[in-house]
Amino acid sequence: METVRNNKIDETVYTDTLENGMKIIVIPKKNTSKKYIIWATKFGSIDNNFIEPKTGEEIKVPDGVAHYLEHKMFENENGVDSLYKMMALGLDANAYTTNDHTAYLFAGTDNFYEGLDELMSYVQHPYFTDQNVEKERGIIGQEIGRYDDEPAWKLYVNTMDCLYKNNAVKLDIAGTVESISKITKEVLYSCYNTFYHPSNMIMCISGDFEPEKIIEEIKKRLLPREKMEEIKRIYPEEPKGINMKEKEANMGNSMPAFMIGYKDELDEDKVKVDLASQIIFNSLLGKASKLFQDLYTEGLLISQLDMSYEFSRTYAHALIGGESKEPRRIYEKILEVLKNEEVSQEDFERSKKKIYGSLVSEYNDVEDIGRMYLSDAIKGINSIEYIDKIEEIDLDYVNEILRKLYKENESVISIVK
Repeated sequence: METVRNNKIDETVYTDTLENGMKIIVIPKKNTSKKYIIWATKFGSIDNNFIEPKTGEEIKVPDGVAHYLEHKMFENENGVDSLYKMMALGLDANAYTTNDHTAYLFAGTDNFYEGLDELMSYVQHPYFTDQNVEKERGIIGQEIGRYDDEPAWKLYVNTMDCLYKNNAVKLDIAGTVESISKITKEVLYSCYNTFYHPSNMIMCISGDFEPEKIIEEIKKRLLPREKMEEIKRIYPEEPKGINMKEKEANMGNSMPAFMIGYKDELDEDKVKVDLASQIIFNSLLGKASKLFQDLYTEGLLISQLDMSYEFSRTYAHALIGGESKEPRRIYEKILEVLKNEEVSQEDFERSKKKIYGSLVSEYNDVEDIGRMYLSDAIKGINSIEYIDKIEEIDLDYVNEILRKLYKENESVISIVK
């Protein structure tokens, strides 16, 4: 077992890789009654083309299969839905699918080990039939329709379409009504047997646990699986530069919404770029910035901008979004600020302290800790790296990232009227 200690925040993280290849991360939190567990497979919407490890055959599955599989995992041969069974235990259980992973989780104060039994049972015992797969098609089709009618989702999907030409991050996680019509029980079993192998899975646990004891409990509940070769994923080649400059959609929102995107093609440590971007956002575009005050006074913005930096194994980008009567004017002003201004020493120090404080506060809640460590582990990162690397970042580095990443020719805008 590997132990990583960070004295600055008084936290210790324990990581163990089992013989079957599964990684378990335990973050003990003493004197708390709440417990949280999240178990994920590195199988998301971008993983639709791969080499089958046993046969060596290239497999191309329909878009949306990872999300479809997530929906079907709760169903059991005895007709009992595991999600409802866990809720009956008083546990807050859920699941989700992203671009790069699918996760199953629960939190609660009581009945943890009963919930653990159920979690590790349904995730390891898939039950797909022609009938139950067909039944789900209409349910997911309705979900796709709801997302298609959601302005915020349309804004995001269109931004990805502007940024990327071929990268699968631009695909809807749930797929399309047409693509899910091609999903069968055979497709689901093929993906399950490939991607739900322990060597492709990570489990994070946070709460009042003894690391060695909880890991032993996990081992007791793991089914034996023969070793598997590393999964070879096939991703389309993504050309340099953006796909298109802008995209518009007309929907029923009362105020036009916009999202500005910057495609990151830098050969840089993404954790440090993320931290530098947060400092840039806080300093130049945040609530205390001159730009925001001017836009607010003019009535062009009525609330703070939503700003984030996202990255995974195959993509990286920065996003800036909000609502405005004149989204293109906002776009021009943001481009002008990011092109012509620099972060000052005063703003740098203030923003760095603010971000450090938000990083530390993540360790106050077991659910925040579990989600954070899981999503970072999928990317091959230990979350404590953020605490260490923010100390390494200086003003020169932040302004270097500002010049190199936030270029007008690497920017796009999506507008939903």
